[in-house]
Amino acid sequence: MNSIISHKTLPVVAIVGRPNVGKSTLFNRLSRQNKALTFDFPGVTRDNIYVQVAYPETKFILVDTGGLIVQQEQELEQEVSEQVKQAVNEADLILFVVDAKDGLLPQDKELALFLRQAGKPVLLVVNKVDGYEQEDVLSADFHQLGFPLVAVSAAHGYNLRVLKENLVKNLPFLTQTDQQKETALKLSVLGRPNVGKSSLVNLMFGDKKQIVSSIPGTTRDCVDLVVEFQGKKYVLIDTPGVRRKSNIDTKLEQFSVHRALKTVRRSDVVFLVIDAVEGVCHQDKKLISFLQKEYVPFIVVVNKIDLLSKEELKMLRDNVFYELRFCNYVPVVFTSTLTQKGIDKLIPLAETLWDRLNIRVPTSELNKLLREVQHQRQHPMVKGKRIKFYYVTQTDMCPPEFVFFVNVPMSIKPAYKKFLENKIRELFDLTMVPIKIYFRARS
Repeated sequence: MNSIISHKTLPVVAIVGRPNVGKSTLFNRLSRQNKALTFDFPGVTRDNIYVQVAYPETKFILVDTGGLIVQQEQELEQEVSEQVKQAVNEADLILFVVDAKDGLLPQDKELALFLRQAGKPVLLVVNKVDGYEQEDVLSADFHQLGFPLVAVSAAHGYNLRVLKENLVKNLPFLTQTDQQKETALKLSVLGRPNVGKSSLVNLMFGDKKQIVSSIPGTTRDCVDLVVEFQGKKYVLIDTPGVRRKSNIDTKLEQFSVHRALKTVRRSDVVFLVIDAVEGVCHQDKKLISFLQKEYVPFIVVVNKIDLLSKEELKMLRDNVFYELRFCNYVPVVFTSTLTQKGIDKLIPLAETLWDRLNIRVPTSELNKLLREVQHQRQHPMVKGKRIKFYYVTQTDMCPPEFVFFVNVPMSIKPAYKKFLENKIRELFDLTMVPIKIYFRARS
């Protein structure tokens, strides 16, 4: 599990600006990783994206924000603006990004006024300046905003070294104690569009960190949020909704889905959210199968149960457990973001799941189990030959991995493998977690 530093400890640098000025490209350059989606049309980034950045001189939290539109009309734009205002309030330094090729627009002047009123240090980043010869011409108008100015090209890397030097100079000094790392559980939320993932995130931690909208597919980025809950730090990743392949009709959404599935591989625990009204659909089964094959620890969250009658809820429960019969170890929680039923169970359950993923079973206990199992039920003979089990040991955790040394590894029947897995779960409190079991020849 990776370490993370809370943004309450490290200084925060927020990147703000109107839509399509290159904020996400700059974010990727400064953070040296492709966390923010970058496409050539406005409004791609909607949620704030948090990432920890470490330079030789300092460490800080970098925040990419949605395009800020001061005079909002649409509901989603209002929500994005609230996210940006939250980032500005948290920030120790603001990188105000403008587009050199568009020139100084009225929206830039309105944003500059908003940032001056916020009273935070601002560094004006004039983007899309491709070289020294263009610098004076393209950035001349922006001096009237009255902020310290650096002309860069985020796409081509021009002058980024100067920007980084100015950024570091404007950050508060960090003591050694400030930079102490804390471990944090990495949780991600996966599911089809519009099943209530973002609403669930907001309720779990009691703080509106994610955009909630009735428009399917609002969350496009895999958004890392560092949050604190009951004295513990968590890294929360709210992934884009994953649609069926036949319904993915834009390159942006294809990229988002790929990122969502990639994200779950680096999560400690995944919440898979299912719509109670629709039940376990074909795409849900695909996601469950993907998580199982990847040995990802996950919790099934059946959301929107407030929309069902008692009889419908009973039928839903039966259906969910039937569909999960091939991975019946997975815990299931029935929730409603409207009534908040079941929401308080999710974080404690994820903690319990993580604790069990980290269980280390002594080899002596495993081999005692092996002797008892062999006495209780031996593997059937294969071509008249007895399968001999020599010993077993645990070779890894997260998830727990066990290796059985036998005389003919390739002849082990799947049913017997499942039998051994169930015995290990039962005796060593490894319910709820995926388990890896391998059979090897004794050298």
